[in-house]
Amino acid sequence: MTKRRSSNWYGKLDKDGFIHRSWMKNQGFPDHVFDGRPIIGICNTWSELNPCNHGLRDLAEAVKRGVWEMGGFPVEFPVSSTGETQMKPTAMLFRNLLAMDVEEAIRAYGIDGVVLLGGCDKTTPGQLMGAASVDLPTIVVSSGPMLNGKYRGRDIGSGTDVWKFSEAVRAGEMTLKDFMAAESGMSRSAGVCMTMGTASTMSSLVEAMGMCLPTNGTLPAVDARRKALAHMTGRRIVEMVEEDLRLSKVVTRGALENAILANAAVGGSTNAVVHILALAGRVGVDLTLQDFEIGSRIPLLVNCMPSGKYLMEDFCYAGGIPAVLKELSGHLRKATTVMGGDISAYADGAEVFDRDVIYPFDAPLKPAAGLRVLTGNLAPDGAIVKPSAATDALLEHEAEAFVFETIEDLKANIDRDDLPVTADTILVLKGCGPKGYPGMAEVGNMPIPAKLVREGVRDMVRVSDARMSGTAFGTVILHVAPESQAGGPLALVKTGDRIRVSASKGELTLLVDEAELAARRAAWQPDPPAFTRGYGKLYVDHVTQANTGADLDFLVGKDTRIPWRESH
Repeated sequence: MTKRRSSNWYGKLDKDGFIHRSWMKNQGFPDHVFDGRPIIGICNTWSELNPCNHGLRDLAEAVKRGVWEMGGFPVEFPVSSTGETQMKPTAMLFRNLLAMDVEEAIRAYGIDGVVLLGGCDKTTPGQLMGAASVDLPTIVVSSGPMLNGKYRGRDIGSGTDVWKFSEAVRAGEMTLKDFMAAESGMSRSAGVCMTMGTASTMSSLVEAMGMCLPTNGTLPAVDARRKALAHMTGRRIVEMVEEDLRLSKVVTRGALENAILANAAVGGSTNAVVHILALAGRVGVDLTLQDFEIGSRIPLLVNCMPSGKYLMEDFCYAGGIPAVLKELSGHLRKATTVMGGDISAYADGAEVFDRDVIYPFDAPLKPAAGLRVLTGNLAPDGAIVKPSAATDALLEHEAEAFVFETIEDLKANIDRDDLPVTADTILVLKGCGPKGYPGMAEVGNMPIPAKLVREGVRDMVRVSDARMSGTAFGTVILHVAPESQAGGPLALVKTGDRIRVSASKGELTLLVDEAELAARRAAWQPDPPAFTRGYGKLYVDHVTQANTGADLDFLVGKDTRIPWRESH
């Protein structure tokens, strides 16, 4: 039998091997499970403080069944869990901490392959980043989306309808009582947001990259077929260890480009940009923000909120990611998958069962709707906008800016009746980037000023160094880099300055002459750091900018060495 990585822990007939085996045996494992068979780590982000992932306990048991069935030895281990809806100041602050946790756990333990159990927004990318830096055979099982939300006999979607209902309350069109009544009907089962938010986007892109079994991207969390898929994943990871099919053989440039193309086709989250860039940095693929332009020519095929009207349950039943990959077949790159073959095999036999949910490539829901990258003197290193969720008329726009210096400034003043803004004004928010918030929170979809909401305004151009929820919508320009706290040009913008946005030309321009900007730059000072100790300080000191993935600079790349020193 081939000597495995785990044999460095459990194959030694000495004091160290005795210690490793003996303490594991206190769980009731017999001698023969240490006979050299593949030891499979099940990396679980289950947590009661992460409700999106609370179904992962059951999925872990299903994975174990598959591992045992194929002659492997499954061992489950916990890692930190980033609950998107529960953490302050933002779960994104802790994505890199999760990645560190995953990386070090995989490296330190005697496992030969790993199954990543995640789902909530930052858990999937954080786990992938950490696993990529160790580069064992790796496969993903996602928690899956919730059942469709229900309110007064109609479907409602996570996040997307929160923003709509909230604005309706501010406009006096919905009572607070009705707003609160919708709360209980929105989240009806285990699982992640059932809109095409970041969680469902990332599970969809994991499938498009070939890092999971087909249909993983969309099966509802409570569908029995997800448990069956987890079981089959347990079987497959044992085979992957036998084949030495490592993560780096799957997550190639071709796979990452397929993720970009799929993100455009499904109307995926803008957050996919920072996650894919960070993952590319871990696997050593030279992917840049400009590479996301390959998705700008891909049409919107999936009619899901926030870019459309349906939800993930509907998308699943209409054909899911295999059907989308079939529509994209003429554009996908050649790329190996965890199944061992090319990604094109994921579309074999795929059918579309509802053309109002999944549109044909040549008759799409919207043409050329992928993310656009904007550059210019306001965003020298780039910014992004999501045309599929924007107002077409606002994607080419020039107007005066109204500036909020901080998120507290915005919250204190956005509802002022005397706020000097019109529907044409471009709202600008500073201090919300990776270093500034810190963590680059999902506040870029700023509320429309209350006085304009009452006039019926529901969208305006908004510019910031923040992110926005994948469930959000509007003409929102995000991820401006460098961020204001790092001294980027965004820090120099003043109320009354004119800004020009051109999505078609990929431009974001501050119409202020260089001499004035130089004077402002000379007078500018950064805010004091938000943290002076702990992980927060580590993060602020080392986080990179959005255009490179907002990873920690010392975590980029990998270290595949087996730990060489024993613990006793």
